[in-house]
Formats: sequence, C-alpha cells, structure tokens
Amino acid sequence: MTDPDPSPAPRIWVDADACPAVIREILFRAAERSGVAVTLVANQWLRTPSLPQVRALQVAGGPDAADDLIAAHAGPGDLVVTQDIPLAARVLERGAGAVNPRGEEFTSDNIAQRLSMRDFMEELRGAGVQTGGPPPMHARDRQAFAAVLDRWLARRR
Repeated sequence: MTDPDPSPAPRIWVDADACPAVIREILFRAAERSGVAVTLVANQWLRTPSLPQVRALQVAGGPDAADDLIAAHAGPGDLVVTQDIPLAARVLERGAGAVNPRGEEFTSDNIAQRLSMRDFMEELRGAGVQTGGPPPMHARDRQAFAAVLDRWLARRR
C-alpha cells in the first residue's frame, strides 16, 4: 500500500475506533489552529470537519487493520494517539511518539513495563478474573492530553 498521505511534515495518526470524541475535537482544533495533518484510522466511518488537513481512513477487516496501517506509515517525528499498547510499541520502534487519550506518553523507558502489565491483565481476564474497565474520562485527562499535544506542536515548529 502506498502512503495514504505522502506529506513529509510530521503528522498525527489517530487509532480512532476507541478514541473518545472529546479527544478528536481537541485534535481537530489543533489541526485548524496549527495546520498539522491529522489522519484518523478506523474500522468504521467517522465524521470529520471539513478541514483540508484532517482526513479519515476507513480500513476493512479485522481488529488490527487500523493498527497495521498506522504502524506501517507512522514515522520519525509523527505522533500516534492510541490506547493500544502493542501499537504504541510498534510506532515507537519506527521513531514516532505515542500518547494515549488520557495524556500518558508511551516512551522507550516505559513501554516494556506497559506491555508486561497489559499481558498480565489479559492473563487474568483469560482466567475469568473481573478486572474492570478504565475509569471515565475526566477534565484532568483532557487537560493532560492537550498539554502533551501542545508540547508536541511546539517542538514541531
């Protein structure tokens, strides 16, 4: 597959199937304000604003199709917004940055621990242990995400 956006400038890739709408809105405002390219990738159709720098790509197929497209195209200097820890590990290997919608950055220093914890929790769920889901998004989560995004945008300039 060819690059869905051949622009050489750093851009933002969004694993959009599980990205909260409030975070997408923050990204849309950042795209409008800064001109940064934002590409949302999902298994379903997504509504996006009519901005030339915002695109939505719908991928067919299984649960990892969006992850595979993002991992194949995110590169050095790009930012990937995802809750998927294995995807974060893949894009970090390619030189991209990764952050979850709560503003927690994935780094080469913490990704191994995050992967281990994810695998442990998956084992617990496989054994029938109820682990619960993530807590609801709060204003502090949105603020943390916006702060990480602002720092990335400032480094891009």
